[in-house]
Amino acid sequence: MSLPHAILTALLEKPSSGLDLTRRFDRSIGYFWSATHQQIYRELGKLEAEGHIRALPAEQPTRGQKKSYEVLPAGRAELRRWTAAAQDPKPHRDALLLRLRAAAVVGTAGLEADLRRHLDLHRLQLAEYEEIEKRDFPPGNDSAQARLQHLVLRAGIELETFWTQWLTEALEELPVLEDGPG
Repeated sequence: MSLPHAILTALLEKPSSGLDLTRRFDRSIGYFWSATHQQIYRELGKLEAEGHIRALPAEQPTRGQKKSYEVLPAGRAELRRWTAAAQDPKPHRDALLLRLRAAAVVGTAGLEADLRRHLDLHRLQLAEYEEIEKRDFPPGNDSAQARLQHLVLRAGIELETFWTQWLTEALEELPVLEDGPG
């Protein structure tokens, strides 16, 4: 149920077309809530049918012109309701952790390369988040909106920091488990 809320959030930040939303998801929201172009367009249709958004009138009617959307009062109210609602954390599911658990009983052959690949990917993501932090959150940008957006980014930085540290530790422990139990 969160994709429509992610779209409402993005549209409240800036009225956008479906294509613009897709690009924004690729650059920001998608780091923690991903969606395909098709999913975004499908949700835009549903949100419009529910009266949560509307297409902005075109300045000049042109065939094939992309529609931009804005949030209506009902959409803002829905986002407020959803933001204030209690929600339990979701259990974490990660195939890599399950594979490590399996390696404890069948051995770790072939696992080291993938652990190193994961480590490299998390290091790259961490560097990207840190670059975004430098670029988008300079000292002195203390608006409430900027503080909350920075808090979300800091969560990403902390998660990537955790994964890089944990994967480094896992790689150090891996040789001990090479053979696995008989």
